[in-house]
Amino acid sequence: MDSKPPSSRSTLGYNTTLHFLAEYSDILLGTLFGALAIYFHLAHSPYLSVLSAAIAIGAFSITVSEIAEILAERLEEPYASFVLTFSAVAVEIILLFMIVREGVHNPAALETVKGGIISAVIVDMNVLLGLAVFIGGLSYKEQEHNEDTSSTYTTILLVASSALLVPSILTYTQDSNTLFHASVMIALLLISFYIAIFIFQTRTHSHFFKATAKSRLFRIKKHREEEDEEEDEDYIFDRLGNVWNFAAIFGFIFVIGMLAELFATDGMPIAREMGISAGLAGLIIAIIAVAPEIMTAIKAARDDEIQRVINIAMGASTVSIMLTVPILMALAYTNGIELTLDFNAFQVGALILTIILAWKTTDDGETNYFEGISHLMFFVGYAIIATLYH
Repeated sequence: MDSKPPSSRSTLGYNTTLHFLAEYSDILLGTLFGALAIYFHLAHSPYLSVLSAAIAIGAFSITVSEIAEILAERLEEPYASFVLTFSAVAVEIILLFMIVREGVHNPAALETVKGGIISAVIVDMNVLLGLAVFIGGLSYKEQEHNEDTSSTYTTILLVASSALLVPSILTYTQDSNTLFHASVMIALLLISFYIAIFIFQTRTHSHFFKATAKSRLFRIKKHREEEDEEEDEDYIFDRLGNVWNFAAIFGFIFVIGMLAELFATDGMPIAREMGISAGLAGLIIAIIAVAPEIMTAIKAARDDEIQRVINIAMGASTVSIMLTVPILMALAYTNGIELTLDFNAFQVGALILTIILAWKTTDDGETNYFEGISHLMFFVGYAIIATLYH
């Protein structure tokens, strides 16, 4: 005979349902709005289709980010940050590639892709880094990280950004064929540079990308407190092994890819109809792709893991330039599209100024909330100009 009264059983069932909804709200939301996106697309309602697809992509991206965070906790730096950055950049590549495919019928779509590439770095380095540093600074006044990390990344990003100037300058002096060949050579140069960086980061100088002693002390204290609490292992991905979690990430990214195709197919005509600039369209795409990563960074900053924030923001920016650019060029070429790297003066200027700002705010190995505000103010200025720049 059950000793629990009916009210206790109903309360238990209610709490279990709420717990399930809280744990899997992102998957449920993604599934719901993904289905709505398909329905509205078939019903020829592009505005609702694009909105639903964007929400679904954001929701599933959060799932990808959460699984990546679980994997990151099981790995050591710099591999932990690699998992987080590559999972986010994969979503970015998929979104931009779907826009690239629209370039077959609408060459102006390629300008949106270029805006998206630059905007991804701008969002990573100003919104993600700015919000995390601001929120972390409010909690801890000052947070320490390994200054070798930011010094190395800002050097890398400055060199990569300078490389993008080559095809951009050739726009004014050479024909389209020369511009494309120059873009291919720069893409190959970026890949070669990234291989050297990968070896530097994972083999010879991995200590450059690990946390400082002070931030480690905060984390050790936090982990000891967590050990005293009952660990919640109800979340299915916490119970899965690394291989299955990687498989789950690829599965969700595949779904995101299908939704991204709807987003691009219905979104580009809307952008033309509303007169949305390529810069603003690229910025919207970047925010959708980076949003889950921003949440991860904010959580890390609250836990005084500012080193992880630096690794995510600057690591993702590095990958966005050095891998996203060559991969998109290769994918575009296989679809009969020549994607060139002739970014406009505003984009290259904003990119270089962002890197200089990041260098100035992180070079001493300490961050505070004012430095976070500085990055956020820079982003607001960029967003205003991107909206008006045609």
